[in-house]
Amino acid sequence: MQTKQNKISKKIYLSLPIIAGILYGSSGIFVRTLTQNGINATTLLFLRFSIAIPVMVIAILATDKKHLKIKLSDIKLLIITAMGIIGLNVLYNIAMNTISLSIAAVLLSSDPVFVLIIAYLIFKEKITKSKVLSIILVIIGCILTTGLIEGNASNITGIGIIGGIGAAIFWVIYMMGSKKALENGLHTYTILLYSILINTIILIPFTSFNQITTFVNADMLGNTIFLILHSTLSFAIPYILLTVSIKYIDSGSASIFASGAEPLAALIFGMLFYSEIPTILMFTGIILTIIALAILSKSES
Repeated sequence: MQTKQNKISKKIYLSLPIIAGILYGSSGIFVRTLTQNGINATTLLFLRFSIAIPVMVIAILATDKKHLKIKLSDIKLLIITAMGIIGLNVLYNIAMNTISLSIAAVLLSSDPVFVLIIAYLIFKEKITKSKVLSIILVIIGCILTTGLIEGNASNITGIGIIGGIGAAIFWVIYMMGSKKALENGLHTYTILLYSILINTIILIPFTSFNQITTFVNADMLGNTIFLILHSTLSFAIPYILLTVSIKYIDSGSASIFASGAEPLAALIFGMLFYSEIPTILMFTGIILTIIALAILSKSES
């Protein structure tokens, strides 16, 4: 009976990064809408981080207010996770505004390559045959999705490619910093709260509050709700889900699960909202990432 319950719990934790990946895939809708309405890059990030702060405080107060406390020795790790978050968001926003949502998501999906290597070197996590096969499929998927093989690279900018891959690297920094912080006793909510608090303070001098006022005044209720959804659905909730998952499953697996779900979600959102129709090979590349997810999921279960 206990074994059965453990298996169910394991499957639940395995599903968390998949849900996180789907929510991450929706971020392009919010980023493009805000950008098209005159919100610059740093102001957009300030909105994303600052609105998430009260959400995290409420979450902590609803669970255990002790999670608001940190030690002086925790600050170094929190700065690292904050760097990971802000680097990821800056570069990924650039990618989503310069190339299709699905290509940006697949480039970000290259992060498991870096995660597995670093996790092996630092945390001694095993690199299994299933993980290696999954990584190979992810790499092939990235190549196919960019359209380079078909010569459909006219709409792909260098800055977009750099943004996508750079975002993957900063994602790894966040994952590794979070895992170490969890091992040191910090709670998931604590890590995210203080990381975004650090980033919010850093971004204040670079934020255009006139842009925020103009956007909100255009539709007080509708745009306010939009900003809240932007911060909670595409940022706070998926970060919480993924950070919780790496406490119970290894970071390499969690990263691959999220990376497999995000491109498909981004593809669907891109088709629905921006008529971004992929070619057969590009779609095949995205499917390969889903196959990689299925292989790893079967192995972990």
